Amino acid sequence: MDFHNDKLKYFGMQTTVTVEDVIPFLTKNGFNCIESRVLEIGCAEAGVLKGFIDNGAIGVGVELSESRVKDANKFMAEYAADGRFSIYNINIFDINSPDEFFGELFDLVVLKDVIEHIPNQEAFIVKLKEFLKPEGKIFFAYPPWYMPFGGHQQVCNNKILRILPWFHLLPKPLYKSILKLGKVPPEGLNELMELVDTGITIDRQYKILRTHNFKIIDEIYWFLNPIYQWKFNFKKRKVASLFTKIPYLRNFYTTAHYLLFKPL
Repeated sequence: MDFHNDKLKYFGMQTTVTVEDVIPFLTKNGFNCIESRVLEIGCAEAGVLKGFIDNGAIGVGVELSESRVKDANKFMAEYAADGRFSIYNINIFDINSPDEFFGELFDLVVLKDVIEHIPNQEAFIVKLKEFLKPEGKIFFAYPPWYMPFGGHQQVCNNKILRILPWFHLLPKPLYKSILKLGKVPPEGLNELMELVDTGITIDRQYKILRTHNFKIIDEIYWFLNPIYQWKFNFKKRKVASLFTKIPYLRNFYTTAHYLLFKPL
């Protein structure tokens, strides 16, 4: 989609959704932006962090892509200049003492549309405990793997493949063959195939949290992801309460899962 190539436009979308949907969800659950320290992992150009900073938080980003770090520093130059924003090009597994590395721990750790890209999610989620203050919380927003576009095929240049739902659920060799037939370039092909291995379901997320002593504070199942309002002019809508209770099937019609949790 065109907005994926317009970084400044996408940056603005992320900020708007953070202010209008993410922060109200967190505020309802006792989070106060004012002077809170927020760490976003996989922050890209830092549009999400901008929303938090505009509401009084101190924002710190971690991002593996050097080019996106460069863009973040450009888009957030004013915030960096007054000490409200900083960003690091580093893998969190390379940070042995987060309090020493960052100078202080965090009230909130955020991953928005990131956890589904991370290998070894179980070890990663456990690692997040090291970055939190004693009462710190973690917020995830992600597309469940079985949702219509859980394979992120909407980023394909091919006009048919990018609007074709659920075909990422085909057997891996067949899925790869279709992407090749659709002339998806090698770099994009590799990214989409990596998601086959790292895409995460709601039920697997729950299992990891139970296994490693996390408590779910609150969650939202979105039938129409809030960011779709800006991407496709679709009005955001939650999944009906009854349908959030159905294991497995809920993954197919939940386009975004907001999840707030903390270590026990």
